Amino acid sequence: MILCNTTVATVTPEGGYGLLDNAAIVLDGERIAWAGPLDQLPAEHADAPRTDLGGRLTTPAPIDCHTHIVHGGNRAREFEMRLQGASYEEVARAGGGIVSTVSATREASVEALAEGALPRVDALLAEGVSHIEIKSGYGLGRDTELAMLRAARQVADRRPVRVSTTFLGAHAVPADHKGRADAYIDEVCIPALRAAHAEGLVDAVDGFCEGIAFTPEQIERVFKVAAELGLPVKLHAEQLSWLGGTRLAARYGALSVDHIEYANEADARAMAAAGSVAVLLPGAFYTLHETQKPPVAALRAHGVPIALATDCNPGSSPLTSLLLTMNMGCTLFGLTPEEALAGVTRNAARALGLDDAGFIAPGARADLAVWDVAYPSELAYRIGFNPLNRRIFGGRA
Repeated sequence: MILCNTTVATVTPEGGYGLLDNAAIVLDGERIAWAGPLDQLPAEHADAPRTDLGGRLTTPAPIDCHTHIVHGGNRAREFEMRLQGASYEEVARAGGGIVSTVSATREASVEALAEGALPRVDALLAEGVSHIEIKSGYGLGRDTELAMLRAARQVADRRPVRVSTTFLGAHAVPADHKGRADAYIDEVCIPALRAAHAEGLVDAVDGFCEGIAFTPEQIERVFKVAAELGLPVKLHAEQLSWLGGTRLAARYGALSVDHIEYANEADARAMAAAGSVAVLLPGAFYTLHETQKPPVAALRAHGVPIALATDCNPGSSPLTSLLLTMNMGCTLFGLTPEEALAGVTRNAARALGLDDAGFIAPGARADLAVWDVAYPSELAYRIGFNPLNRRIFGGRA
């Protein structure tokens, strides 16, 4: 099949749009066979069936590379508390925050967790999303962490979307281990990770390195097991304070370091040397009324790839729109629209360790989004508007 009469944003490795006017994309099953100006179409493709896209813009399908989209319950009450002046840390120390979702998640079956996630997944798919990362971290026990990961795998079975699963057992200290974080890591988190890996449920390992969660030393014990099991790592770091988690993650060659509002230039240098992606999460910044912005200038100066994601979760970022995330990344963090598009395509793919998605070129997956816009900056410009014309997943509309 040939998609023609379209402007194509290939999204170049340098982060530019890579625009091709009056272009064509040749699809061969799940892959892209060729992409370029229509008047340069190779002869061997000349007789393939054509689909006229009416001059619309085609981009790589968006990728949401950081979500907690599988969970039980919601935290609307905490939203009210924060509006009344309570900080995220104050809510957490009062028994709210992450641990408040744990009981609802523990009470839900695998099927209920998957079913509850689907409306949130559908909202992302409606914006063309082709790949979603889903973390565990609300079970905080062996069986419930595995249940979350099994539910995440079910999402990919029940919807036309690829899913990457991330073990986040080191997300918070549950009530039954209050004041015993080291014991939780050794007695619950690491055994759960080993069990999840044995069942084939884990694509990467994450942790929450923060004053209200775990120290770098505690996270490193988890990372050592991940390395033993051959699993890549990621890390929530420097969101609310600076603990040095970014440099720990870099030492372990992390796929990404996420949030990083309190990271500094030395952290950016470490990420650049490690090849780690900076995943910025403006939804949490917005929801928590934060003021400390991630060091975008330092990331640029040191060539750190910048990705954007929804951080969809029931507490600090109940966000299910990557388009709004792009706008927030520009408006709140000062990204350019080019950086925002790369942030939800090429760099988001890199944050998940994917080498076949997030760009348009021969050999890439035919995961595409066709938009009713004339120029890519419109995707980040509008607020609350979805111009998706069609979603192509694995070569199928």
